[in-house]
Amino acid sequence: MSKTAIIIGGGAAGMETASQLARLGIEVDLIEKQSHLGGHLNSWDHLFPNRRNSKEVFEYLELGMNDGISLHLNTEIDAIRKAGERFAIVFRDGKELYSDALVIATGYEVFDARKKEEYGYGIYDNVITSADLEVFFKNNKRKNLFEGKTYKRVGIVHCVGSRDEKAGNLYCSKLCCVTGVKQAIEIKELMPDAEVFCFYMDLRMFDRHFEEMYYEAQEKWGIHFIRGRLSETTENLDHTLLVKLEDTLTGLPLKMKIDLLILLVGFVPSPETRRLAAMLGLKEGDDRFLCPADEHIIPNSTAIPGVFLAGTVIGPAGIANTITDARATALQVATYLK
Repeated sequence: MSKTAIIIGGGAAGMETASQLARLGIEVDLIEKQSHLGGHLNSWDHLFPNRRNSKEVFEYLELGMNDGISLHLNTEIDAIRKAGERFAIVFRDGKELYSDALVIATGYEVFDARKKEEYGYGIYDNVITSADLEVFFKNNKRKNLFEGKTYKRVGIVHCVGSRDEKAGNLYCSKLCCVTGVKQAIEIKELMPDAEVFCFYMDLRMFDRHFEEMYYEAQEKWGIHFIRGRLSETTENLDHTLLVKLEDTLTGLPLKMKIDLLILLVGFVPSPETRRLAAMLGLKEGDDRFLCPADEHIIPNSTAIPGVFLAGTVIGPAGIANTITDARATALQVATYLK
């Protein structure tokens, strides 16, 4: 009998892992609870740092969905159990599926900005998240948000739900800073006369060309960067916003009138990842992302033989790193099976 693998999660990590395993001659069942593949990639418009259309990346991943992969869309898992040396996946409709290896690729969710009430998300109309803004861009609804509006000042708040003890998330989500820079540039392209302010703790432009993008934002687009943590947002009678913060470079308090406030929300582990981890007895880290068997040597394997991890179930990562990680997972799965 040929060896088989089940991949749970049809985002970028799951799709690329499935594609690579199928090319290696391993039969794959790819399970996705939504009606479509792509995960969060479907919600992003253009990708940093080169502003590439996310549709191109999805089309590449989609090409790998060949005859060696059986897709199970709109499918939810009720239980996972060990069946000898194999794994049995029990679906909500009672059906069972067996495999020799199991890959968890259930991704992440963005932080719920409503938990930071002081920022006004869900309270004031002119407070949105970076994820909301990206969906506006993705669906070509710029007119709904920008046209006909006289936004003179736009504020972008970094580290919403990340590096925040009160939110219960001490870790850095890695990608908020560069997302803020990218979106600030896109806003200036739409509204050249608007002033755009980024309120940051520390700018962590960690990957290739990210720093250059940050300099471009200042030198070409005139975007202002203010080092300080926002403490409060209130709404004025004209529905503009008043933000209060401390400029930590000067040590002075600052008040500013803002027309639109964008909150850069970080990554959090998805509830589905944590639910499946509990079924399998997988270990979570202090950040609640899943722990590999050895984060330096075999970062995509777990302490349970035959169970592997792919993508952002391990921690925050961008699309390029997620695809690279998925290929590493596929190699470890293939080595285990053969």
